[in-house]
Formats: sequence, C-alpha cells, structure tokens
Amino acid sequence: MFSLEAMLSCKYSAGKGIIPRVEWKKLTTRDVSFVYYKGDLVGDLKGRAEMIDSSIRIRNVTRKDSARYRCEVSAPTERGQNLAETIITLTVLVASAAPSCEVPSSAMSGTVVQLSCKENEGSPASEYKWYRNGVALLENTGTGSAKRENISYTMNKKTGTLLFNTVSKKDTGEYYCEASNGIGLPQKCSVKRMQVDDLNISGIIAAVVVVALVMALCGLGVFYAQKKGYFSSKQTAAEGITCSSSNEKHSSDATV
Repeated sequence: MFSLEAMLSCKYSAGKGIIPRVEWKKLTTRDVSFVYYKGDLVGDLKGRAEMIDSSIRIRNVTRKDSARYRCEVSAPTERGQNLAETIITLTVLVASAAPSCEVPSSAMSGTVVQLSCKENEGSPASEYKWYRNGVALLENTGTGSAKRENISYTMNKKTGTLLFNTVSKKDTGEYYCEASNGIGLPQKCSVKRMQVDDLNISGIIAAVVVVALVMALCGLGVFYAQKKGYFSSKQTAAEGITCSSSNEKHSSDATV
C-alpha cells in the first residue's frame, strides 16, 4: 500500500568533541508539544517516524501532522549554553472528499430557504460551488454585478451555503454542490430536487369561508333550540324531611 512520507530536516555543525542536545517540538495554535525528547520520538510520531541524524522522517503522513515544527540544538560553551533553532512548516495536502448536501425537498415562494454543503477531509480547506439543473450558479455575495442581474440568492464559496432570501417558483430545480481544494478532482454530492410552489391564496380563502359558514349554522341551531325551549330546565319540588334528635341527660352519684 502506498504510504506518504515527509522529511523534517535539521542540520548543524559543532566543534570537535562537542555532542549537542537535539529536541523537536510541534507548534500548533493550541499548544506546544515534544515530538523528540531525550533521544526518543514521543507523542503522535512514536512508532511511525525515525531519526536520521538530527532530522525526522515521518511515515503515513496525515492531515493532523500539518503544523510548524521547531528543531532546537543546544551545546555547552565556555560562556554557558549555546542554543540554535530552526522552524519548518509542514502542510499535508489531502484531496477533497465527497461533500454532504442539505437541500429541502419543498418550499413556499416568498420564504427564506438555505441550502448547505460541507466536507471536512480536504487540506487545505475546500471551496464550494452550487449547480442547478447542471448549470453552475454565479457566486453572489450580495453586491456587485450579480446583484445588478437581480439574482435572488447569496452563495458563499467558503462556507458552502446557498441562501434564498425570497425563494420563487423559478428557483425550482435539481441542485448539487461541488467541493474542490486544488488537490485531485472536484467532488460532488448527490443531486437533490427542490420544488417551490406559490401560496394557495384561493384555497385559504375558501377554507376560511367554509369555517365561517359552519360557525354561522351552529349559531342558528343553538338559537332555534333555545327558542323552542330545548335548553329550559324543569324545576322539581322536593318534600322537606325534618329530623329531630333528643338528648338524654344521665346523672350518676358516686360515694366515696
């Protein structure tokens, strides 16, 4: 199986009989970590890298190895410790993978609709392009010539979003997104159709009229029933029952 390799080169010259100390550090935006310390490879490179003199050869390079590496060489002198260093930037290039696309299957005209496209494998980061019915859409950031042409969307090639502030029926079609970072061939997601329909005003009006008629008929029915006395309550007389109780007084004498 083909394996990618990278060489981090570090060379120095020292006086006769001087054995300098060599250390390698990995510098990222979050922290600084050793990769070669006290004569051993450590961290992510342990087991897949080797020292060649003071340089490091890395096997099975991945995008996680992209970083700045610092080689530090120190040696004792008559005046104390002498330190020299060099920094190497390693950029691992990885072709874009097939992106993941989110396209709504249906939408109502006049509403806000957003389509999204993203892939996380490519290095450097991918840029994105949207297609409708096989034709590439013009990039529109909301200003410039695209705005003058009355384009109804805003497309961001960095984030992969395609935003319709007011989608219309003419935006109906089959959409897909393409990701590319200049390494290898562009990759695209599967085609998805978005159907945009106008709001059915006549249907809504008809439904409101039907509801109003039903409510009116219910009101008339209640009025007719009240007029005929169907909702009058019959009063019934109940015989009064009187209950009495007698209290008997008991007395007792106690002789001591």
